[in-house]
Amino acid sequence: MAQAKYKRVVIKLSGEALAGEAGFGLDEKVISEVVDQIVEVKKMGVEIGIIIGGGNFWRGREGKEMDRTTADHMGMLATVINSLALQDALERRGVETRVQTALTITRVAEPYILRKALSHLEKGRIVIFACGTGNPYFSTDTGAALRTAEINADVLLLAKNVDGIYDSDPKLNPAAVKIEEITHMEFIRRNLKAMDATAVTICMENDIPVLAFGLFEKNALIRAVTGEKIGTIIK
Repeated sequence: MAQAKYKRVVIKLSGEALAGEAGFGLDEKVISEVVDQIVEVKKMGVEIGIIIGGGNFWRGREGKEMDRTTADHMGMLATVINSLALQDALERRGVETRVQTALTITRVAEPYILRKALSHLEKGRIVIFACGTGNPYFSTDTGAALRTAEINADVLLLAKNVDGIYDSDPKLNPAAVKIEEITHMEFIRRNLKAMDATAVTICMENDIPVLAFGLFEKNALIRAVTGEKIGTIIK
């Protein structure tokens, strides 16, 4: 078995990725494929935290006529749906998993407590962090950066629908150029949109590398964890 480059990682999954081709809701086949890779990474002895977006159900910015705080809280609740679905899929594979939420929803998940999260990781459990930071006006990217810093993970793995970071949106611009490596500051200066600037700033201030790659490339997550050249590195 390949050796892992990292001891502890945070994986940021987009909600849209879990929707598959339908673009909305949950695709169980897609979730199964994602879980297959996570299980293989777990077998390498890597401690894993996961954050999932909620865009397959709701994005705060979709509520154009709605109070922003209300819309963002709805988005946080969407991440709980995704987190519970992933927890169920992992536990059906025999992997102990805990969901911790930044909003208190104790009937379905634990509240986020750093020391408890660290204890779970040290016991070999996967921890899924739901509800982002628990605050409106902050994205799940920022939540992922914050949790990566708090649990002292070695890297933030940004698993996306595209195979890295481009100088413009490759879905809109066929001439977009893929970036292999970039510094945090240069990412912010160029106003790139693959990750929000607040999240990148947190990573820069805490010396956290970010590896952005296409989730559905063959064995992408495994390749990322073993240090194979893949996607785009922000460091």
